[in-house]
Amino acid sequence: QVQLRESGPGLVKPSQTLTLTCTVSGGSITTNHYAWSWIRQPPGKGLEWIGVIAYDGTTAYNTSLVSRTSISRDPSNNQFSLQLSSVTPEDTAVYYCAGAYGSRGRDYYDADYWGKGTLVTVSS
Repeated sequence: QVQLRESGPGLVKPSQTLTLTCTVSGGSITTNHYAWSWIRQPPGKGLEWIGVIAYDGTTAYNTSLVSRTSISRDPSNNQFSLQLSSVTPEDTAVYYCAGAYGSRGRDYYDADYWGKGTLVTVSS
């Protein structure tokens, strides 16, 4: 019954920070052995893993994005969020939040549960 839903603005200007929130239902983000990830898919390209926050709050990020990425969580609202700073048009993508059970969630194929995705366009 785990369900995820992304929310946030669909348009972000270059150089600004992209912020998205994932609301999880059907399971607590702090339940042991869960990992909660952000994944994106630029138009015409494959899935790209962005980063993860585990049930205990530890984080890991894609090495190509680590300098611009921060994932945080709000257990009181059963939410976790993505902040991607200094965005450019190349950051335009469908952004997914995802959950994994029993794995570290450090690639898109680890995901067991997916949100529907939300398109974020970076444009001036």
